[in-house]
Amino acid sequence: RGVGRFREILRAVESRTTQSLRMVSEPVYQLIAEACAANGTNTHRFLSFLSFTFCHHRLWEQSGKRAASVPKIQLLRTESSSAWRHPSFHPFRSLSLFCPQENTEEALLLLLISESMANRDAVLSRIPEHNNDRIISLQSASVVYDLLTIALGRRGQYEMLSECLERAMKFAFEEFHLWYQLALSLMAAGKSARAVKVLKECIRLKPDEPTIPLLAVKLCVGPLHWLDEGESFAKMVIDMGEKAAEFRAKGYLAVGLVYSLKATDAAELFFNLNLLFTWETSVFLCRAQSLSPTDHLAAFYLALQLAVSRQIPEALGYVRQALQLQGDDVHSLHLLALLLSAQKHYHDALNIIEMALSEYPENFNLLYTKVKLESMCRGPEEALLTCKHMLQIWKSFYNLTNPSDSGRGSSLLDRAITDRRQLNAMTLPDFSDPETGSVHATSIAASRVEQALSEVASSLQSSAPKQGPLHPWMTLAQIWLHAAEVYISMSKPAEAAACTQEASNLFPTSHNVLYMRGQIAELRGNMDEAKRWYEEALSINPTHVKSMQRLGLILHQLQRYSLSEKVLRDAVQVNSTAHDVWNSLGEVLQAQGNTAAATECFITALELEASSPILPFTIIPRAL
Repeated sequence: RGVGRFREILRAVESRTTQSLRMVSEPVYQLIAEACAANGTNTHRFLSFLSFTFCHHRLWEQSGKRAASVPKIQLLRTESSSAWRHPSFHPFRSLSLFCPQENTEEALLLLLISESMANRDAVLSRIPEHNNDRIISLQSASVVYDLLTIALGRRGQYEMLSECLERAMKFAFEEFHLWYQLALSLMAAGKSARAVKVLKECIRLKPDEPTIPLLAVKLCVGPLHWLDEGESFAKMVIDMGEKAAEFRAKGYLAVGLVYSLKATDAAELFFNLNLLFTWETSVFLCRAQSLSPTDHLAAFYLALQLAVSRQIPEALGYVRQALQLQGDDVHSLHLLALLLSAQKHYHDALNIIEMALSEYPENFNLLYTKVKLESMCRGPEEALLTCKHMLQIWKSFYNLTNPSDSGRGSSLLDRAITDRRQLNAMTLPDFSDPETGSVHATSIAASRVEQALSEVASSLQSSAPKQGPLHPWMTLAQIWLHAAEVYISMSKPAEAAACTQEASNLFPTSHNVLYMRGQIAELRGNMDEAKRWYEEALSINPTHVKSMQRLGLILHQLQRYSLSEKVLRDAVQVNSTAHDVWNSLGEVLQAQGNTAAATECFITALELEASSPILPFTIIPRAL
C-alpha cells in the first residue's frame, strides 16, 4: 500500500503544497536501499525486492481507464487504498503521458527523476555556512548515482551510465567516489582514453591506492597501446613499496608486459632495442614471480616471451609451471598447444586444443588454431566443419544479424559438407590479422585507416551499415577468412572468393581481405591481378609481411630481381622470424647469382622453420 500511495503522489498535478511530498516520495527507493544495506542485504536481494514491489502490469492508467490486464488482487488493493486518498490530489490525464510498461522502466524512470531533482537542488557553495547543506546534498546525490550504477550496470547500459555520472561532476570536487565511478563506467563503455584521464585524477585523490594505476595500465596496454604511459603507471605501483602489499608483484608484472610489447614493436625497426626490451621483460617478470610464486601469470608471460624469442624448450618449462598453478588457464593451454606445434607434434597439439575447447567452447582463438591443426592432421574437410561450427557459435553467442545479408553464407561451406543444418548468411569486416593477432602500433594505425576507408566505401553502396560494437564483426570476418584459406588449400578458388566476398561486404578495404583476393588471383594463375591486390593491401598496411612476401615472389617470377630483393628485405626487417620470407629471399639471391648470401638465407629459413608454430605466438593476447 505504501508503494501504491507513493505512485499516486507522483501522478498528481504538482502544486506548491505537494512539491515537498513529491521530493519525499522520490527517495523512497533510496531509503529501501539504505535499509537493506543496514541489514546486510546484498544487491541481488535489493533488486529482487524492487522487482517484487513493482507491479508487472500497466502501471499507470491512460485517460483514467484501468487496463484490462490488471489482476483482481491488484484491483482490491487499489480500492482498499481509496479510503486514504487525499481529495486535493488531481492526477494527470492525457493520451500523451509516458506509462512504464514493466518494473525496470519504472525503476529507471524514478531514479532519473531523482537524479534530475538532485542536480536541480544541488548546494555547490563552498562557504562555511553552507557546509552542512552541501554535505547533505552530496550524500543524497551519491545515493541516487549508486542506485543508477546498480540498475544500469546490471543491464550493460554503460554508455548511459557514464553520461549520468558526467552530470554528477559538479558535485565531485575532491570526491573520490564519484570520480572512481565515472572512470569505471567509461572503461565499461569503451571510452578508454577518457577513462585514463579520469583515473589520473583518482590517483591524485588517492595516491597510495595501487589498484587505480593498475587499471590505467590495463587500458594503456590493451585497447590504447600507450606503452610509455602504461610503463609510468606500472612503476607508480612499484614505487609504493610495502604500501602496495600484494599488488607490488602486479606492478612488476605490468612493467614486464609493457616491455614485452615494446620488444615486439622494436623488432620491426631496431634489433638491438628489441634485445634490450626482451632482457628487461625477463628481469621484471622474474621479479614478479619471486614476489608472488603462486601467481601463474608471471610464469605464463615468461613462457610467452621465450616462445616469441624461439626458445622453445625453456618456454615449455615455464608454461608447465603456469599450468601447475592454474591448470585450466585458457591462454596457458593455448600456448602449450602452439609450443607443441612448433616442435611438430601436431596431433598432441590438436589434443590439447580439443581439451581446452571442452572447457572454453566459445573461445575463437582456440577454434582458429584448431582449423589450422585439423587441416594438417585430418584434412581440409574437417577444418571446414570447424569453420561452420564457428559460424553457429558466433550466431548464438552474439545474436546479431547483418542488414546486408546476401542469403548464401552457409551454402559456401555446405558445398563441401553434406547433411548439415543451413545457417543464415553472415558477413563481417576484419581489421586484425587472422594469422598474428598482433596489436602493434602499425597494425592499430592500419586498422583505423581501414575503418575510415571502409565506412566511405560502404556509404557508396546500398547496404546498410553494421550495428553494434566492432568486435563481433571482426570475429566473423576472421571466420570467413579462415574458411577462404581452407578452400585455397583445396584449390577451390570459386568457394574461396565467395568466402572472401562475405568478409568484405561491409569493409572492402581490409588489408587481409585484399591479401586474400591476391591469393585467389594467384590460384587462378592471374599474376598481374594478384600483384595489384598485394600492392593495394600494402597501401593500407605497409608492414603486412604476407603481402610483402607474396609480392616479392611475383616480382621474382617477372624477373624484376632488384625490386623483389628490396621488398623481401623489408619484410625480413619487419618480421625476422618469418621463415618463408627468408626462403623467398634466398631464391631471389640465388637467381641473381649470389650463392653465398642465398645459402645463408636458406639455412636461416631452415632453423626458423624448425621452431615455427602452426600460428604465430602473438595470437595469444597480452593484457592484464
